[in-house]
Amino acid sequence: MNAEPDGPEDRLRRFATIWSRAVFPVTSTSSTRPEFERQLLDPARRLSEALLARAFDPEAGRAVGAALVRAHCTDPEALSRSLDCVDAYLVLYCGGDGDREALRARSARLQHAMAAGFAQALRERTLAEQEAIAQAALRAQGVVAQALHATEARFRAVFEGAAIGIGIADLEGNVLQVNGALVRMFGVSEQNLRGRNVQDWTHADDAPQTWKLYEELVRGEREHYHLEKAFHRPDGTVLWTNLTVSLLRDPDGRPQYQLALMEDTTERRLLNLRLRYEATHDALTGLPNRTFFFERLEKALGAGEGQRFGLCYLDLDGFKTVNDSLGHAAGDRMLVEVADRLQACATAPGEMVARLGGDEFVALTTGPDTRRGVDELASRIMNALLAPISIDGRELTVRGSIGIVEGPAGERSAAEVLRSADITMYRAKSAGGNRFELADPEADARAITRHGLTTALPAALERGEFFIEYQPLVHLGDGSVRGAEALVRWLHPQHGVLSPDRFIPLAEHTGLIVPLGRWVLEQSVRQARDWQERHGGAGLAGPLRINVNLSPCQLTHPGLVQDTVDILERAGVAPDALCLEVTESALIGADDDLLKPLRRLAEMGVDIALDDFGTGYSNLANLRRLPVSILKLDRSFTQSMQQFPADPVDLKIVEGIVSLAHSLDLGVTVEGVETGAQAEQLRILGCDTAQGWYYARPGPPERLHELALADATG
Repeated sequence: MNAEPDGPEDRLRRFATIWSRAVFPVTSTSSTRPEFERQLLDPARRLSEALLARAFDPEAGRAVGAALVRAHCTDPEALSRSLDCVDAYLVLYCGGDGDREALRARSARLQHAMAAGFAQALRERTLAEQEAIAQAALRAQGVVAQALHATEARFRAVFEGAAIGIGIADLEGNVLQVNGALVRMFGVSEQNLRGRNVQDWTHADDAPQTWKLYEELVRGEREHYHLEKAFHRPDGTVLWTNLTVSLLRDPDGRPQYQLALMEDTTERRLLNLRLRYEATHDALTGLPNRTFFFERLEKALGAGEGQRFGLCYLDLDGFKTVNDSLGHAAGDRMLVEVADRLQACATAPGEMVARLGGDEFVALTTGPDTRRGVDELASRIMNALLAPISIDGRELTVRGSIGIVEGPAGERSAAEVLRSADITMYRAKSAGGNRFELADPEADARAITRHGLTTALPAALERGEFFIEYQPLVHLGDGSVRGAEALVRWLHPQHGVLSPDRFIPLAEHTGLIVPLGRWVLEQSVRQARDWQERHGGAGLAGPLRINVNLSPCQLTHPGLVQDTVDILERAGVAPDALCLEVTESALIGADDDLLKPLRRLAEMGVDIALDDFGTGYSNLANLRRLPVSILKLDRSFTQSMQQFPADPVDLKIVEGIVSLAHSLDLGVTVEGVETGAQAEQLRILGCDTAQGWYYARPGPPERLHELALADATG
């Protein structure tokens, strides 16, 4: 079926046409331009499909880069023009209706993949050419030796007609003959080359084994060797070659001459260096990227005994706000300015700065003593960020949080060092930002444990690793057990029993608190039903109630009321047997929308207790609008009552709170009762119920029934 006018196929062909016109002049293909355009149609289609694919696959870009080499587009300008075309026209003609920013980001990644594929294919082609040259060298050795012994005419035909540079020297290294290709490579006259000694051509970049191999050859201990070697040209430039040197022997087998075959690889090497730079440097800031940084860090960590390293991990505070309010272009300009400032901070030997991605940067210092140096480096970075950055007439303040890791080389891997720096940086950020913190192994271990617990939470709920303990609620007037508070525990496979303060904040952060809270409520209500049945069967009066904690996240969940109703109905438990505890801090400034679910539950008969009362600094008059029936007084007000005499100020405060609560027809429960004197004092002050270790620690549900029976029969 033909594509409609200006359809995707037409736009794809336009892109291929533009691409072929840009690249054709710098190719060495024998095809015509229309034929070359048809060759580019399939790579263009692969780029288009990779651009719009659901998941990014760099293989498409690498395949296109390799296709350019197969199409004889081996000139570095061909790659440069191809990348320019993809950058300018791929999203325009093949992007469809997709998100332009996302498509341009994917196009940039495809360009990097193309460059990598181009370099790999060029390298493979080079290796094949080198093999061919080596074979030619071996053949040339026989031809030249025969020519020397046979006819000068045949030798000259091979010698002068060769496309690669050829030189002949005696065993002392004196150059005897050179061909025209070698003269052109060095850019000098034949007379200038003849008479030179081979050992004059030493270069600072010579491989360590270069002259060892040469000595072995002229002594007759080896027949030939092959390596990459640099030569100085008279104009100051460097000539890079693939050099093959062979030994020529006389008819009796004695070494007589040395034959050198040279292929000029200068342009290929420059291209490889350019591709290497692009692969190891950030395109926006020009700083070394994550790949380059890891290479340097691993080298520093493997430096040996006596060497140390210091690392500063920087994350900009509030950078997302800049992107969201001023746009990504402004954010990019800020990153470039920050990169320039950071680079100016790390100019000493052994120091470097890199961009890991986004607004994250690292600075590395190495040497025998980095303890003080890394602190000074962090201070320079913080000072460099003090001055505002001017963008589009706006003065933007730059703040950053830095995590510092310092230590001896050889003890940790690069991944472990960076993880520690990342954890430390977030510790600085959580402390308010605009500061730096030193790595603390104990803090790292806690952070890693928290992360492990966070990732294990969902599976733990599915595997049934949670259980509930119950702490009795005792009536202060007659000492009878009136109910219990449900307290969830986690039986972790490695860490043992974990209390709620270890995992409830993590569940809140991940949203798992909603299913976990629903499970706790369901188990607790079922337990309340079991208590009621056993309580009634034992002839005891009054049901045992259950108190269940609600987190702030559960309060805002739209299914709270319906879940509670369903759980009560399935268990056959009346609403007045349930009390939901909400912390005072969760209700500070609560609007009617937040209070509406609590009001509906209270109207059904569910009691609402205001937990940790007195810690939230709320207005006491606010109690009139909250649908609560019980105040749970925080233990901080009653701790002084464990000793005699009690703090008179605390006594007055508790007395006032109890009086206020009773005047509003609210019950008062006290937490953390640990002594008999404390319980008696609270009874005298008029508190209604209490819980704490004085009565019982949290335990299994059977213990609560036993306590209730003991109270009734005692």
